[in-house]
Amino acid sequence: MTEQSAGASRHFVPLEQPDFLRLEHAAYLKGLLRPFKGKGSLETWANQCAALRDDLIALAQRRVLPQARGYPFNLLGVQLAQQTTGAGTTFLRWRNLDRSCMGVGLWETLLATPSTPATLVDDLYAMEVQRIVLNMQISLTHSIARQALDCAGKMARAEAAYHRRVQGRVIIPKESTT
Repeated sequence: MTEQSAGASRHFVPLEQPDFLRLEHAAYLKGLLRPFKGKGSLETWANQCAALRDDLIALAQRRVLPQARGYPFNLLGVQLAQQTTGAGTTFLRWRNLDRSCMGVGLWETLLATPSTPATLVDDLYAMEVQRIVLNMQISLTHSIARQALDCAGKMARAEAAYHRRVQGRVIIPKESTT
């Protein structure tokens, strides 16, 4: 056990279970295993997953980034920052101060550099673990929401084809890849 983890004060405080308890529980994975009956049920669940993703991003912005940008981390040559993707979601990334380079390699170099204060090593490690977990949670909730909306579209197409057949209006669709 390191000196800092043995009880010395920390500069970075990782998120704890109470932080996550404040987030919406309706979109928990148990929702994946329900029958999704009725109009709009998949869309509703997709919206719950997207809301949970947005809540995780807000939690990172409210609790993690202010610590990472504050003293003493603001004195380092590498900082934790948010990056918004083309898909519209936000992840935490390490970047240098002039924003010319980004990635976990910067964090690894920062940790290995002798000029990085030993008193910050435990905090930088906790910050990286937090970043990895939050990014995974954000990615999963985003993917589930996107897949649920895609599935809802396929179900609507299947329902339309079914109704056309039942009503006697058979239309043979063009070849499709979905």
